[in-house]
Amino acid sequence: MFAAFVQSSIIRLIPVGMVILAIQRALLVEHTVLDVKLQLVLAFVAACGVVGGSERGAVAGFTLGTLFDLIEGTPVGSTTIPMLVAGVVAGLLALITADPQWWLSAIFAAMGAAAGEAMMPVVRLFIGEEDPWPPDLATVIPVVAVSSALLSPLFVPIARWCLRMRRAEWVAPAETTA
Repeated sequence: MFAAFVQSSIIRLIPVGMVILAIQRALLVEHTVLDVKLQLVLAFVAACGVVGGSERGAVAGFTLGTLFDLIEGTPVGSTTIPMLVAGVVAGLLALITADPQWWLSAIFAAMGAAAGEAMMPVVRLFIGEEDPWPPDLATVIPVVAVSSALLSPLFVPIARWCLRMRRAEWVAPAETTA
């Protein structure tokens, strides 16, 4: 059982997620785009969904969302659920093609991140937060989606390494003699 845990992707996912979260908390707090803080962890979870599919995207979203909640001091689950949704949506969209090109990966990561960001106010509503719907939600979702798309060429190879995924290799079909 211990060997299975050591060989799992969580061993790689947690340290990489901690570094990405540290970069998000240290560098991107003051630097905003249209008064929106960029969500690096959400973009990374969406990239994990693109690479590993919906199940591994859900695991990455749950793991990194819980890590985010524990470090930020928010109620556990308030960020976990939207990140889980982002990983699942990106993973389900990636089922369209076996090995998506970089631009398709960027589109899938953007859509997954947008779905995760759109879930944030819904979760805040359920946990009883005052005024869960931010007035600039129509600006936040596109900015997060575009930033996730722009970060996906960087995050997809890192996610592939974290999840221990290899690129699909195309093999020519065998010739048949009639």
